[in-house]
Amino acid sequence: MTAPAEDDRLPTGLWVDAHLRRCMTAAIPVYVVHKGAYASGTVMVKIVIRGAGCTLLNQMRDVDGNMGWLQVFDDAPVEERRADDYIKRTITRDPDVWVIEVEDAEGKNPFDGKIF
Repeated sequence: MTAPAEDDRLPTGLWVDAHLRRCMTAAIPVYVVHKGAYASGTVMVKIVIRGAGCTLLNQMRDVDGNMGWLQVFDDAPVEERRADDYIKRTITRDPDVWVIEVEDAEGKNPFDGKIF
């Protein structure tokens, strides 16, 4: 009998710390709005586009385990208040979620992974 395979993924807190440092060295304004579970929380990214609203992405994995992002709202940016309300509801349901806010004039996601 073999032992079950271990999950070789990084703890979420370590992943967030590494990506925050990468953003800071690239002069990308980034903030942790809500700290989730260090070991296994998921990540939500709010990308603020000045004067145009924001987009909201949820971290997810595909069937092969590759990390990607699911766009919460349609392709068009939404008002920040709508995104903030969604974030508050998500934190109420899942306090382990990490919420990161990024400012980018073009609305680019600075984190690796395909957007689904």
